[in-house]
Amino acid sequence: MTTSAKSNHIGRKISRIRELKDMKQEALALAMGTNQQAISIIENSDTIDYEKLKEVARALGVSIEAIENFSDEAVFNIISNTVNNHDSASSNSIFQYQPTFNPLDKVIELYERLVQVEKDKNVFMEKLLKEKKE
Repeated sequence: MTTSAKSNHIGRKISRIRELKDMKQEALALAMGTNQQAISIIENSDTIDYEKLKEVARALGVSIEAIENFSDEAVFNIISNTVNNHDSASSNSIFQYQPTFNPLDKVIELYERLVQVEKDKNVFMEKLLKEKKE
């Protein structure tokens, strides 16, 4: 048996948004100027008054409408579409990448710097050996 009634448990929506933002109840409580127990009560409430909802939305950095219309399915759809689009875009961009410099020139430059460092190190070591012998 399936139910087509959509859950409108506002506290659960607040909890999910908070979790998606990787925020603990204590952090939300601090942002709202209250304590963790008050946040727990809000998240277990089926409904909350408009002023409290406005305060929660401000602390979470989302709109009231985002809380009221939140659904896990929408989040999963957004993530799925974003990941799929990003994957295809990034794989295409690998083949289209054209550096503004010659990579071989950079390798030669790094090699020359490495050789110079080794030469400087040898000069320094020879100087130390001469000082030690004197």
